[in-house]
Amino acid sequence: MKLSQRLDQLAPYLFVEINKKIAEKRTRGEEVISFGIGDPDIPTPDNVIEKLCSAAREPANHRYPETEGLPALRQAMAAWYHRRFGVTLDPNSEVLPLIGSKEGIGHISFCLIDTGDVALVPDPAYPVYSVSTKLAGGEPYYLPLKEDNAFLPAFDDIPSDILARSKVLWLNYPNNPTGATADVDFFKRAVEFAAKHDLAICHDNPYSEVAYDDYKPVSFLQADGARGVGIEFHSLSKSYNMTGWRIGMAVGNAGMIDALKRFKSNLDSGIPQAIQHAAIEALSGPQDAIAAHNTIYQRRRDLVTDVLNDIGCHVYTPKASLYVWAKVPPGHTSLEFSTDLLEQVGVLVIPGTGYGPSGEGFVRLSLTLHDAALVKALSKLSSWQDSHNRFKSKR
Repeated sequence: MKLSQRLDQLAPYLFVEINKKIAEKRTRGEEVISFGIGDPDIPTPDNVIEKLCSAAREPANHRYPETEGLPALRQAMAAWYHRRFGVTLDPNSEVLPLIGSKEGIGHISFCLIDTGDVALVPDPAYPVYSVSTKLAGGEPYYLPLKEDNAFLPAFDDIPSDILARSKVLWLNYPNNPTGATADVDFFKRAVEFAAKHDLAICHDNPYSEVAYDDYKPVSFLQADGARGVGIEFHSLSKSYNMTGWRIGMAVGNAGMIDALKRFKSNLDSGIPQAIQHAAIEALSGPQDAIAAHNTIYQRRRDLVTDVLNDIGCHVYTPKASLYVWAKVPPGHTSLEFSTDLLEQVGVLVIPGTGYGPSGEGFVRLSLTLHDAALVKALSKLSSWQDSHNRFKSKR
């Protein structure tokens, strides 16, 4: 059996390989504590679970759902956007529920990219932006996110011949993996750039509700003209600790939303309706859980950054997102440093190159370790320098 050529373009998904390494060490009886995947350890709020359970008992929710989701869910999503960002959306044409935002991110490229087209993809970035581009037959062109430009892309550096072939511009703020943020002025510039070069903007915004020090992230759709050129992906995964329930949304440009809905309707049968009712409760009910989990994450952020600075990393203290992006100590590459930590103290951090070439010199740590594991992991990290020096002396 011969597999399709498109699969030959794809490296194994980053976290699949990481989980294999962890499993191998644990099989040998070695302890590994992982700062890897950004999967919240904090439970889904009780009111959401209670709604899910009661909705699961309703026979009407045992049948096929519709691709476009329940009208009440689309209305709840539109109402949430209006309360949170002051953005008014038509729930019938500008809102589309998703089976997790990753699903929509993976499928939108098939709606916008033809063979040979280019998508402008940040580097480093969530790998699915480039993967979906390749699967759709397109070519990613990487926009380096450099620390001297606050980890924002420099649109003026894109060659004219690349722009002539480009169809899509991917953005993601608050950013994974760097934790960088962007303001409305940046998004206005992005909208103007996209309009000038006939680009569709896809903004990935799952971390808008994970923020610290009283910072409030913005939506791309708050920029003038944004709905004329793009859509925004959002998710309940990080906002309400609902990663396992797989529910998100795409909102914005009606033409792009319709295209994504048409594509999805040929591939999936929508989100289970009990989960949709749980999402309505999350979006419309008490919002106390957001402030509560941000208090936990901020305390963890501060503990992690203190220890990393102590062992010779330079940390960019994030104002938002679930991640700490740290420069590795002098004399190490990203892979060397992450390998050292894994082999010598049993702590996994993600090498920045896992998110693209411009991630060289950095590592990413997630703040989703429960407290007992976090304390133990930080103790191990603190001992790394001694372990590293002993290891070098034996070589």
